Amino acid sequence: LLFQILGAVILGFGIWILADKTSFIAVLQMSSPSLKTSAYILIGVGALTMLMGFLGCLGAVNEIRCLLGLYFTCLMVILITQVAAGLVIYFQKETLKEELSHIVGSLIENYDPLNDDERNLQDAWDYVQTQIACCGWTGAKDWESNEILINQSMTAYPCSCSNSSKDLQVDSGFCNLDVPVNGTATYADWPVHEQGCMDGVEKWLKDNLGIILGVCTGVAVIELLGMILSISLCKNIHSEDYTKVPKS
Repeated sequence: LLFQILGAVILGFGIWILADKTSFIAVLQMSSPSLKTSAYILIGVGALTMLMGFLGCLGAVNEIRCLLGLYFTCLMVILITQVAAGLVIYFQKETLKEELSHIVGSLIENYDPLNDDERNLQDAWDYVQTQIACCGWTGAKDWESNEILINQSMTAYPCSCSNSSKDLQVDSGFCNLDVPVNGTATYADWPVHEQGCMDGVEKWLKDNLGIILGVCTGVAVIELLGMILSISLCKNIHSEDYTKVPKS
């Protein structure tokens, strides 16, 4: 039962990644094929874990060694896969950061409030900037590459970046500066947050690192316990008795 619950959690997490439309995950999910692939892998692993939990229970109750052996093997494969994925993420973190920078940079450069085709992606990024209280990926200067703002001589700025109380009710699109300086401006004239979203995301990860590691460790421990219990049961079953297999 415990492993079926664990499988349901993993399955639900994968579905959440695909379904989420209002957070930083949404920006990645709609821009990065690798994250979509990871979500499908999580869904597959979750479904497999639930199936293995059922087979493990069936093998234990009916003392069927082949099912317990299959259960042990699948758990071992899942655990090795999780460890390998963690190592890849750790050693490829700079590459991942560069990919994120490219994704967000392209999003900012092509941001257009009138483009309905990219509405979900742009709304997700506005949500990120509003919730984290940040602007751009490395800073507000990133928005100077936006074509619409360039055409307006930087006399407008993204509303979701604003730190002004008058813009609290506006969390998307562009807002106009009250008094443009000589008809032109720079990002330094905008009433926006100074922190870039990269720093905000990294801070969030650091603040929640203990929880993330705790969950990962807990999952690994549960899987190890399942492997130990299954191999112990296998050793205690001296001979197969297929008469115990439930008849359909």
